[in-house]
Amino acid sequence: MSTCAVRLSLAENVKRFVDIVRRHALETDVRDGRYVVDGASLPGILSLNLSRNLNVTIYGDDCEEMMRELSPFIVS
Repeated sequence: MSTCAVRLSLAENVKRFVDIVRRHALETDVRDGRYVVDGASLPGILSLNLSRNLNVTIYGDDCEEMMRELSPFIVS
């Protein structure tokens, strides 16, 4: 399992993020405060407050490649 914070301030970034998540067979949650949506759900992520950092949890032991692909969105 891995967790990180991401910034998805543009709708284009949300689409790219969802495309990456859908290519991998790992369950992914995106959280904004108390709201949690499936990382593969475009409408779900668009319903969150994209002006803030979102917390992402990837469930699985082999998520290094997915994390590498998501690196443009990861904030420290």
